[in-house]
Amino acid sequence: MEDQELHKNSRVVKVDSAESWNFYVSQAKNQNCPIVAHFTAAWCIPSVFMNSFFNDLASSYKDALFLIVDVDEVKEVASRLEVKAMPTFLFLKDGNAMDKIVGANPDEIKKRVDGFVQSSRVVHIA
Repeated sequence: MEDQELHKNSRVVKVDSAESWNFYVSQAKNQNCPIVAHFTAAWCIPSVFMNSFFNDLASSYKDALFLIVDVDEVKEVASRLEVKAMPTFLFLKDGNAMDKIVGANPDEIKKRVDGFVQSSRVVHIA
């Protein structure tokens, strides 16, 4: 119930299967949208602590897709992306991992998200 409350009014999308992961990555790729993914686990206190911070980040960066993945629920994706510790934050562009942060360091995560989203913006010159 608490998990549903966290995501009800959030821009963070909960990934609940490998299929949904593939769907969101494909959609983001088609729309040239960067992805910031938070790999978490309910038993990992630092990961749980980062949930509200991640939610706030998602509200600040509307040009990126923010995904949250519970490694115990979606083991296949965590394994494929070599996520071995929580929390792990992956930055993906065109379906490829571009950067990774392991650990609960809000300042560093915000700095990297900012740089990643800025570098992913496409400038259209008329």
